[in-house]
Amino acid sequence: MIPLDDWLGLGEGRYSAGVREMCCREASSSSFRIAAEDLVRIGQIGVSHEMVRQIVETEGQRVLLEQKHKRLSPGWTAENCRAKSDDPSCVITGADGVKVPLVTEAEKSKRRKNRGAKPRGQSRRRYIRKGSDQRYKEFKILAFYDPSHQRQYAVGTSGDHQVLGRMMRRHAAMIKLDKADVAYSVSDGAQWIRHQYACQLPMLKANILDYYHLRDHVIKAACVVFGEGTSHAVSWREELIGCVLADGPMELLDRIGLLVRKVRSRTKRQALQSLREYIGKRLAMLDYPCFKAAGYEIGSGPTEAFCKTLTSRLKGPGMRWDKQNGEGPMSYDYRRMSPKAPVFVAGRRRPGPRRASRPAGREPGGRAAPLPSVGSPR
Repeated sequence: MIPLDDWLGLGEGRYSAGVREMCCREASSSSFRIAAEDLVRIGQIGVSHEMVRQIVETEGQRVLLEQKHKRLSPGWTAENCRAKSDDPSCVITGADGVKVPLVTEAEKSKRRKNRGAKPRGQSRRRYIRKGSDQRYKEFKILAFYDPSHQRQYAVGTSGDHQVLGRMMRRHAAMIKLDKADVAYSVSDGAQWIRHQYACQLPMLKANILDYYHLRDHVIKAACVVFGEGTSHAVSWREELIGCVLADGPMELLDRIGLLVRKVRSRTKRQALQSLREYIGKRLAMLDYPCFKAAGYEIGSGPTEAFCKTLTSRLKGPGMRWDKQNGEGPMSYDYRRMSPKAPVFVAGRRRPGPRRASRPAGREPGGRAAPLPSVGSPR
C-alpha cells in the first residue's frame, strides 16, 4: 500500500486503490517491467512486473463491468452540448475499426514447451490461454463528442460489429442522445458502421462520409489513370473534390462517367468504375452542400484520434496481448479521459473504523499518537 493508506483506513485487499491507480497510470505508456521499476523509484512501491500486469488487467475488467452496468458515465449529457445557453444541443458520433497485434497460438504453444516442469511445492500453475489464430485482429472504437470537442467520450471492444451495436445503444442512452436537438454521425462509410447506426441509433439526423476517406479514394483513382504525382492527376483530383463540395455527389458521378468513356485501358477503367461504385453506395452520405449549410462537420478527426490514443498501449513496440485482456488498457485510458474517473477510484476505498472523539493527535491515555512509518511501502 501507499504509505499512510493503512493508517488512514484506505486499505482494500492486498493493494490499496492508490497503488492500483499508480500501477495503471505507469503502465499506460510503458512496459510492465519499466512500470515496476518506476514505481520503486517514484513511490517506493515494490511490485513485480508480473503483479503490475495482473493489477492492470484486473482494473481494466472492473472498468468494463462498471460501463456494462452503466455505473461509470461520461459526466455529461446531450443537454450540456450547447455553444451558448440558447443554442440547440448537438452531439456527433463516430465509429471505426483498428488493427491490434495479438499473441498467436504458435507463440503460446512455444511458451508452454519452454516453461519446464512445475516447481516443487507449487499447488497449481497459471493457465496459459489459447492464442489468436491471426497476428492482427480488428478492435472497434465508438466515440461521442460535441462540436467544440470539449466533451468527449469513447469506448472500445474486441467484439464484432453486433457487440459494438449494443454498446451504441447503451452509451447513447447514458448521454441521452435522443434528447439532443441535433445528432449525426461522421464515419468512413464502412458497411457494418452504416448498418449499426441505422439499426441502433435511428434518431440521427444524418450519416456523413468522412471527407478525407473520399479524398483518399479519389487520389488512388487519379494515380492509376494519370500517373502518380503528375500535374494531370493533381488537377483532376482537385476538380472532383471541389465539385462534390459545391454541387454534391451526382455531379461527381457525371464527371467520372465522362472520363470513363474517354479511357481505353482496362486497368484505368476498373479504377474509375471502382470509384463510381464506392460513391454510388454512399450517395446519401455525400450531400456535402446541405451538410455544410446546416453547420455539420464533414471530418472524423476526433474518432481517428481516439483510434490512436485508446490503442496506443496495445500497439507499442513489442507489445502484444490476448484478445480477452486487450480491452482492459483501452477502458482504463477512457477512465483517465472521463471526468468521473477520480470518483470511480475513490468510491472503492473503504473508510477506516470510527473512533471515539478525542483531541487531535492524542490517544485515550493522553499519550501522543504514533505516526505511521513512511520509510518503506507496506
